[in-house]
Amino acid sequence: MGNSYTMFISFNYDNMIKTGSDFSGVGAFDQALKKLGINYQTVYACDWDKYARQTYIENYGEPTYFPKDVYEREIPKESLDIYMTSPPCQAFSLAGKRKGEDDERGILFYNSHEFIQKNNPRYFIFENVRGLLSDANGLTFKVWLDMLGGKSVNGNPVLFPNENSTPYHIYWQVLNAKHYGVPQNRERVFIIGIRDDADNTFRFPKIQHLTKKLKDVLEDNVNDKYFLSEKMVNKCTTYKWAKPFTDPDKKQIANCVTASYSKQASDCEYINTNNKIDISSNQGVIVHNIPQIVSVRKHKVDIIKLQGVLKEHKTLSNQKIAEKLNIKKTTVDHWFRTDNGFSIPEPNIWQDLKNLLEIKTNQFDKSITEFETREGVYEKANRVYDTKGIAPTMTSTSADERILLDDDLWIADYRNDEGLRIRKDNISPCMTARRHSENDISTMPALVGNNNRIRRLTPRECFRLMDFPEDFKWSVSDTQAYKQAGNSIVVNVLAEIINKLNL
Repeated sequence: MGNSYTMFISFNYDNMIKTGSDFSGVGAFDQALKKLGINYQTVYACDWDKYARQTYIENYGEPTYFPKDVYEREIPKESLDIYMTSPPCQAFSLAGKRKGEDDERGILFYNSHEFIQKNNPRYFIFENVRGLLSDANGLTFKVWLDMLGGKSVNGNPVLFPNENSTPYHIYWQVLNAKHYGVPQNRERVFIIGIRDDADNTFRFPKIQHLTKKLKDVLEDNVNDKYFLSEKMVNKCTTYKWAKPFTDPDKKQIANCVTASYSKQASDCEYINTNNKIDISSNQGVIVHNIPQIVSVRKHKVDIIKLQGVLKEHKTLSNQKIAEKLNIKKTTVDHWFRTDNGFSIPEPNIWQDLKNLLEIKTNQFDKSITEFETREGVYEKANRVYDTKGIAPTMTSTSADERILLDDDLWIADYRNDEGLRIRKDNISPCMTARRHSENDISTMPALVGNNNRIRRLTPRECFRLMDFPEDFKWSVSDTQAYKQAGNSIVVNVLAEIINKLNL
């Protein structure tokens, strides 16, 4: 889940709930509290992204304490009533590179664990992508449960707890937004922790019948900038039939909205009302094979030699290097690792790093900085769903966008291994925030259209699919707005969970 967030709540006897957050994002937890009518005050928030911070302040005001870095923020000494954490999830996303705990974002789990150990909140809520369950064949998730559930896990007592585990009763379950009033197929893992001295009566909320459809979140009047040019639409004219459609009356969902929507990638959603495209058959899926244009290194990087040169010329601490280059320390940390966590310095900063460390050799310049574009066909990409259903899950790198069909409306996207697919099954694919190239339809988000025109979803529509209210506002670019929506948490899912806690 990027600008995911961590939140905690401190109970006060005057019924004022005091809240704070790490990875605050744009405050989905604040929205959940508002939705429940809880009287609260945000006294602390934390987020590295300056644009997320800007949107957060616009909607909730600036907290008394608003640090940027979870590695440096202070942990409240007074025990809180609720602590919620959702560290960036790309390291465990099924759509990401799946580096797991070798990725610096995966390691952020331990910041949350440290918070729980030191603050000892009454409750905590932990959220992450479903891909966490299968990372390292399930070992990562097992470690997390061992570290968090020192007393019991899903009602089963822990007889031999890990020496570093927190003394909590924990409950975990995968919840889907489509089961809680939101037309989006967004599965996330939730871990609920209850302190040993608290009322241990938690039950996950029951599945609800979905009445809202994807088309219910679409705007009536949409700016021309969201529509594709005729040239781009013409790339969608070759089709072939594949497997049969599913029953449109039985499915009510769309795909997941992702943070990669800002990059307008292949997993993003497009809607169209182009009656020239034959979507009358119920017997198959339309497929359009479109290769994806990717950027790859022109030359192989000699990792061993590069690591040796970096180590030899390192005369400053990682913190000093980060300050000099104005980047995150965690990024610098990975430049000087010698295990699988090693990262090649970014092309745009390589020369500055060389100058700072006084590296004279030019032997790595081409391999680090030169790239070329190639065509490729990849396993995950675009899919198709009906506007009568739900929108897809928003993720950071998801490639599962689909095309939504209706009597006069459909949403289109592309799957790199199968091409353009249209399925009349009331399901929409996941929305992302990924950037796309104007000249490459395979890297574009889903389309929305009318009057024979195709467009992508608007930022407002994406926020609606995350259950943010109409009065939610932002002044950042569309790119940042897509990213913020995709990196957030579905508001009503949080509200349903909070409503089950004995506050």
